[in-house]
Amino acid sequence: MGQTPHIAVIGGGSTGAGIARDLAMRGLDVTLVEQGNLTHGTTGRMHGLLHSGGRYAVSDQASARECIEENRVLRDIASHCVEMTGGLFVKRPEDSEEYFEEKLEGCRECDIPAEVVTGEEARQMEPHLAKDIDKAISVPDGAIDPFRLVVANAASAQEHGARIETHSKVTDLLVERGEIVGIEVEHGSGPGKRVHGTAGGTEEIRADYVVNATGAWAGRIGDMADLDIEVRPSKGVMTIMNIRQVDTVINRCRPKGDADIVVPHETTAILGTTDEEVEDPEDYPEEQWEVDMMIDTLSELIPMLQEARTIRSFWGVRPLYEPPGVGSTDPTDITRDFFLLDHEERDDLPGMTSIVGGKFTTYRMMGEQISDHVCGKFGIDADCRTADVPLPGSEDFSVLRDYMDEFGLRSPIGRRSVERLGSRADEVLKTDGPNPTVCECEGVTRAEIHDAIEGSGSDLNAVRIRTRASMGNCQGGFCSHRMASELHAEYDEAVVREAWDELLQERWKGQRHALWGEQLSQAALNYALHATTQNRDRDPADGDPVDFSAFDAGRSRAGGVADADVAADGGTDGD
Repeated sequence: MGQTPHIAVIGGGSTGAGIARDLAMRGLDVTLVEQGNLTHGTTGRMHGLLHSGGRYAVSDQASARECIEENRVLRDIASHCVEMTGGLFVKRPEDSEEYFEEKLEGCRECDIPAEVVTGEEARQMEPHLAKDIDKAISVPDGAIDPFRLVVANAASAQEHGARIETHSKVTDLLVERGEIVGIEVEHGSGPGKRVHGTAGGTEEIRADYVVNATGAWAGRIGDMADLDIEVRPSKGVMTIMNIRQVDTVINRCRPKGDADIVVPHETTAILGTTDEEVEDPEDYPEEQWEVDMMIDTLSELIPMLQEARTIRSFWGVRPLYEPPGVGSTDPTDITRDFFLLDHEERDDLPGMTSIVGGKFTTYRMMGEQISDHVCGKFGIDADCRTADVPLPGSEDFSVLRDYMDEFGLRSPIGRRSVERLGSRADEVLKTDGPNPTVCECEGVTRAEIHDAIEGSGSDLNAVRIRTRASMGNCQGGFCSHRMASELHAEYDEAVVREAWDELLQERWKGQRHALWGEQLSQAALNYALHATTQNRDRDPADGDPVDFSAFDAGRSRAGGVADADVAADGGTDGD
């Protein structure tokens, strides 16, 4: 056809960014819109597991085969986002021998490399495993950084001409003469819109086709055109520990259930997860007992978790979809496969397809299939190249390179920087000015912060997503003000304070259910730094002193909330 079709992609998670990249690489005109930052929804609230497929090898073998296929692809195209930790499905004495054999056989049927190791061999790999672990199955699980991966996909899409609009909420689908012809978007005016995208106001974005890639929010988009999309959001709770108790993904070898996995991720370990169906992907309760259950149950596999320091917890929702007529009442029984809902075929409303279900590991495959679908609508013959072309930063590089001499950095910091930046390390780290470490916990230097600011504007949460700054043990206590200060050259004080406030509020949200022991002390220290030293709370000279006694009792692991939550909720700007 004579004119290049314009495709509007709704959703800036892994699936939406992957679709935008694929379509843009095929030469289509693409606009992606996301209501928050990239990874705002489910993608930014996952446990970071790069599936081998082993978790589905018994219950959902179609998904298992997809996982191991995409596991291999992502190792090639996103090497700077992946750490191949390996994985173990460990068996305790009370766990079923029959299920262990089913798991092993299922892995082999799905072409997942799997090997049985003894309990002693497993403890040689991971010395902190419980002494009564019988045996384990070794599989090629890995850890993946979802933030880095999505940003890389969005960057690639932009390089191929796509328009990326974050902080832009879809408020309506444009329907004319019985066809969807675009979207209405309300653009935000916060920090993330000051450099990139359209800041403030409503815009009608006309499109030749719309792709609904909003995951757990797909039903809300469908409602705008009276389309019934029955996504079943399932809440999963995860807890972040302050160090890596293990360097291998540890799975409990039993049928899927709560609290059965530990994923080493960057400098931390993430405990997961729960599986509870909820009605609203944004409004569901935060329960302390879920965090306690996670630690207590997984301590059966790794006893030292019982005494370890918890730095924060977070909640996400899986976008589960069940085809009509199946009627399962248990979310753990719903397939993790994905589905394309062509609303012309399904609902007699041309102009949009929704993609629902699926998993993070298969995001690229999902993008390929819906891009094939969209191209077919317009008679476009263009091959998918996303499985062969490396993402930005994943071209040839070595994460073991010593940057001490070349960049004046301590080598551990240099290695951490190169792991994040990949082949862009030379471009980012070579600077004529000083390059001090801004975030000690994650080893993020000023050069990386400035590189992220160039790509994100004054939005410090977007800078966090790109660099991991403020995501370590102190949760922004010692680095958030340093990050904010790096904005001063380009932004006025009001903008910097707004960005600083938003970063601190985001960091605080996940700590409320981790306030015991050392983490309670850390929270009190952060409060002291922010509320008094930086005068962010109130002025003691006005007769309103900070009440540090509220932190004395804290929260006991056995349950019961003391005054810490009251003090924290009563605090102000971002502590």
